[in-house]
Amino acid sequence: MDSEKRHGNINNEIKEEKKSKKSKKKLIIMSLIVIFVILLVALALYLFVFNDSTNIKKYISKITDNIPNDYTAEKQNADVVSKDIFGKYYDKAENLIKNMSLKEKVGQMCFARCPESGAIDEIKNYNPAGYILFGRDFKEESKASVTSKIKSYQDASKIKMLIGVDEEGGTVTRVSHYSQFRSTPFKSPQQLYKQGGYDLLKSDANEKITLLASLGINVNLAPVSDVSTNPNDFIYDRSFGKDATETSKYVSEMTKYYNSKKMGMTLKHFPGYGNNADTHKDFVRDNRSEETFKKSDFLPFEAGIKDGAQSILVAHNVVSFKDNDNPASLSKSWHTLLREDLKFTGVIMTDDLAMGAIANIYSVSDAAIKAVNAGNDLLITSDLKETVNSIVNAVNNKTVSEDDINQAVKRVLAWKYYLGIIS
Repeated sequence: MDSEKRHGNINNEIKEEKKSKKSKKKLIIMSLIVIFVILLVALALYLFVFNDSTNIKKYISKITDNIPNDYTAEKQNADVVSKDIFGKYYDKAENLIKNMSLKEKVGQMCFARCPESGAIDEIKNYNPAGYILFGRDFKEESKASVTSKIKSYQDASKIKMLIGVDEEGGTVTRVSHYSQFRSTPFKSPQQLYKQGGYDLLKSDANEKITLLASLGINVNLAPVSDVSTNPNDFIYDRSFGKDATETSKYVSEMTKYYNSKKMGMTLKHFPGYGNNADTHKDFVRDNRSEETFKKSDFLPFEAGIKDGAQSILVAHNVVSFKDNDNPASLSKSWHTLLREDLKFTGVIMTDDLAMGAIANIYSVSDAAIKAVNAGNDLLITSDLKETVNSIVNAVNNKTVSEDDINQAVKRVLAWKYYLGIIS
């Protein structure tokens, strides 16, 4: 009995051992199959996803499509903020503003014509954002005397100043017109392009910037961004003289070049002069269609904005399709279009408020108040005292918002930080 039992146990052990070997064999085979499948999948992923840029994009797209909408919206908003040309300097600007009086803030909205006498006293009393120099400021001067005068203005100013000039080349040369500053005046963009294309334009821009900076000038009120192909147009000689596409390329190249050198610049004369008469002399109405502006005049400004235009100067033309009653420089509608439709975040300035198109219709006070309420950050004025006093009174009388003043001054100060005028 015991023998039979032992024999039975042995048989059972043998069966169990065979069973165990069979299971192990199966397990090994299954493991090999799993490994083989994993290798195949990995190879497929490599060949069809990671080694194919189109599939990579599809793969990434599938992932990003599942990102919650609120995250996507937040990312888009962050991108809009990051495109603000002076955004990184706003905190510094706001800290400065906290310690400024209303009168000082209003002064920082004025880009004033430099007076023939009393400049130092005017700076101390009215704190202008800057001075613009004209031909008379160079005619009887030398490089040394101009440099010395500008230094004295900066030394007198509580906040370092923008010092601007119109050195366009061609018919408008405030500095190089006089041989003590350059042996011959700078040529017009049209002449330069004809002689040497963009290489010569950039070389010329570099020489201009070097000359102006050597004198202490930190803003060139250029390039002219108007589209004009008709030699009979008032603005033609000052323009690039080509169609919207070519003018846009020119504006883009100049914008990038000036930014690379940290020299102040402005695109002018928004929304585009076209074939209109001279606003220096009198009122001008532009009855061209919205379509004309969208297909032509806006394009150079849009190109400049895309490449980081620091400032835009707004013309005094009354452009009927957008605002039939007000010059563009004093029109809220035009400034809203510039900010919201064209996405411009830099400094907006008026053309000179002493020009006939404005001075023949508005008082200095009325023009200044309308300019602020329209949305300008800087007012080009030939009467600093009246301009500052009028705006201060308007704020006190609640006809101008101090919040609007603060926003404008923030952009002006941020521009100065951007250019390294203040630090």
